[in-house]
Amino acid sequence: MATASVFTAAACGTGDEQTGPKTASVTDLVVGGILERTGTGAAMGELQARALELFQAQVNADGFQVGNQRRKLQLKLVDSGGDPAKAGELATQLANQEGVNAFIGGTVPETSTAISDVAQELQVPFLSLASADDILTPLSERTYTFKVTPDARDVAQALSNELKRQKIAKASILAGTGRHGDAGVRHTGSALAGQSITLGTTTRLPAGDQDFAAAAAEAVKGRPGAVIIWAMSPDAGKAARAVRAAGFTGKLFFPPEAVTEETLSTDNADAVEGAYAISPGSLGSSSLTETGSEGQRRRDLIRSYVTKYGSFKGFAPYAGDGISLLVQSAYLAKSIDRGRLRAYLERSTLEGMAGAYALTTIRHGGMEAGSLGVFTVNLNAWVRTA
Repeated sequence: MATASVFTAAACGTGDEQTGPKTASVTDLVVGGILERTGTGAAMGELQARALELFQAQVNADGFQVGNQRRKLQLKLVDSGGDPAKAGELATQLANQEGVNAFIGGTVPETSTAISDVAQELQVPFLSLASADDILTPLSERTYTFKVTPDARDVAQALSNELKRQKIAKASILAGTGRHGDAGVRHTGSALAGQSITLGTTTRLPAGDQDFAAAAAEAVKGRPGAVIIWAMSPDAGKAARAVRAAGFTGKLFFPPEAVTEETLSTDNADAVEGAYAISPGSLGSSSLTETGSEGQRRRDLIRSYVTKYGSFKGFAPYAGDGISLLVQSAYLAKSIDRGRLRAYLERSTLEGMAGAYALTTIRHGGMEAGSLGVFTVNLNAWVRTA
């Protein structure tokens, strides 16, 4: 697997002259980060903004080779507020007025799709941070979109495997609204059936800032051994409190989008203690003991994160891996032109900070299933168990 060590590698050239739409920029690699720093998705959006800024510092420490020049990374970070229409408008502005070479963003499927529409129309490579699998379909209409988060199908399978390992015979699903919740319901139901685990109730959380008590009461009917809360933060923590308030004492399970600092907040601490989550292995403190060049990069990044933000309770550096993929593509393409970046993204393999990736012309994401781990909340911290 190629690694992000291309940050400091010397140019070697490929002889491949495949071209595509070009930008006016001939200096730095300029990336537009369209994130939910407020509104829907803000808990995950803010984590991705932090990842982008940390990776920018790491990349720019030495720069990276593009042809016979050393380049730097510029970030243009904007806040979509979780509004799909605004996300699309910002993408258009960044492409036409700022001349960005690529987009990264959209931690919720709805904003990600809006950015993808613009990316396709203006032919700008886009690395999506949302988890719903349908962001990439149909691929013939999403040729400029790639995804760096785990596939919902793989997360659901990992969840069902862990339930089977813990000998839990019956589980209910409590899912959030929108396409993120839709994907969770669809794939988790199939995965549980494949493990011969009985599916109890399937309940959807109400939209907006509403009381979750009724949904929680429905989810615990029939005394399941586990409740799978397939929701993004902050709804995940709020739902956990509601489930516990309904008298449920069994196991709670979360998808990666619930793994944020907010989920481990003081308000949620008692409810989520002992809960399980599927998340990329980078969340674990074991990263601090890894050896080799990539292990050193992980240690440096984690230490920088802790120094700047004071804790390490929800770091998921998908956006950083997106930067690594773009830097690697620019290095191999010997160009930062949009079309050439897209062409080389389609042949990328990367052992990234969050996980491993293998992109092809017929597969534009997401993270490899083997990159996922099982974590539990122990004394208000995520601890890897498998």
